[in-house]
Amino acid sequence: MKDLLSIVAVLSSVGAVFAVLYVLKFKGKTVNVMPEKKDSDNESIVIEARTKAKEILLEAEKSAYELKTKAEDESRRVKNNTLDLEKNLAVKKAELDESIREIGEKSKRLDASKDSIETRKNEVEQLYKTQQEKLQSISALTKDEARKQLMESFERELAEEKGKKIREMQEEIKKDVNEYAKEILVDAMRHGATDYVVEYTVSKIKLPDEDIKGRIIGKEGRNIKTFEELSGVELDLDSSSGDMIISSFDPVRREIAKVSMEKLLADGRIQPARIEEIIKSTKLEIEQIMFKEGDNLCHRVGVYNLPKDLVQMLGRFKYRFSYGQNMIEHTLEETRIGVAIASEIGANANLVKMGCLLHDIGKVVNDEEGTHVQLGVDLLKKYKIAEDVINCVAEHHEDRPFSSLESAIVNLADHVSGARPGARSEDYETYVKRMKDLEDAATSFDGVDKVFAISAGREVRVFVKPDVVDDSSTAFLAREIAKKIELEQTYPGTVKVTVIRETRVSETAK
Repeated sequence: MKDLLSIVAVLSSVGAVFAVLYVLKFKGKTVNVMPEKKDSDNESIVIEARTKAKEILLEAEKSAYELKTKAEDESRRVKNNTLDLEKNLAVKKAELDESIREIGEKSKRLDASKDSIETRKNEVEQLYKTQQEKLQSISALTKDEARKQLMESFERELAEEKGKKIREMQEEIKKDVNEYAKEILVDAMRHGATDYVVEYTVSKIKLPDEDIKGRIIGKEGRNIKTFEELSGVELDLDSSSGDMIISSFDPVRREIAKVSMEKLLADGRIQPARIEEIIKSTKLEIEQIMFKEGDNLCHRVGVYNLPKDLVQMLGRFKYRFSYGQNMIEHTLEETRIGVAIASEIGANANLVKMGCLLHDIGKVVNDEEGTHVQLGVDLLKKYKIAEDVINCVAEHHEDRPFSSLESAIVNLADHVSGARPGARSEDYETYVKRMKDLEDAATSFDGVDKVFAISAGREVRVFVKPDVVDDSSTAFLAREIAKKIELEQTYPGTVKVTVIRETRVSETAK
């Protein structure tokens, strides 16, 4: 700092000398520094030069003071920063020293703990050796033999505990599964709930008067004969006064006949040519209605691109009923239930949807013999439907074991839809009588011990006396019971007869 001030003073002196020289040369005149003669002009010049020199010196001193002030401020700032850094460094050093001290103390404690653990370990090992020697001396067993017995005992205890835990878990899981299954089924039924209008399979037409019956019959019965031949139904004009009953096993034929007769009665021209014309046009109308209904059913469940013939077959559900339950409504409800269950448990919802939609399609195949399950399977194979879907149809009445989870869901949804209260209109007395007749048919054979009709009459399980019926006779007995049921009883679909022969041997320990 002192060097800086000395330099400023020297510069100020030099500046003053140069200022004097500049004034002496003012206006192009040269004047000696040392005046040789004294006159008034020279004196004025000297005075002016001295004045300028003083001014320059004052400016230089002012500048030097400002520089000095700035230098002092800067020096003060640097000094303050240096002091702050020294303080921070001292704090950090103190913290570091404290950390080193704590680490040293922890290290000492750790060493002490390690020594203590090692001492305890040695004591335990010594105790273990002592106890082992005592046990060997008492039991006269070697170390390996004692270990083997101890492990066997330990394994038995673990097995008992494991079995107990497994039973407890099984009971808990079973309880949770039952509750979860109930929730799934209730939720699925809620999603699939539909309104039903119960209809019966009896087609009856109200006649305007009794005289119209003669016109329907026609001369020598030509009109009624033509109508029955072309429509494929039978007309009953005598069973009910004022009504005409149309009979046919095929609901589509019965619907065509009903609509045609209503048109003939409205038209009034009841004659063979007109009957043929009306029935032909009505068939075309009903086919269009069925295709529209089938297509609508497919769209409602979300299935597309089915062959047109299958869509037409699905449309026949409109005129097909099972115990008052319409097949379109049953299929729609079952599909909704099945899809809800599949979505809940993570199964293939699309496969379940197809299986539910097509599961009863065999019921509208009327030109072939067989169960509706087999007829449906054959029909779907004809149109090259996917094998997984066919399996769902083939297994929905448990005629064979389930091949997939989706097949079991289709079966469950079918049972839920068909068995829920209000779905079907068969009265309790008729149902009980049909079950009892099935059981009585099997009980009438010799050697039969117990009979149970199950699955709503779709299966009869027969338990025989093993000392009366041998293994070779069970197949013959099953066939004879099935034939008796087929000849004597009326039932929907098919009835499976299962004969079971059990041999039990028991002895008494005294």
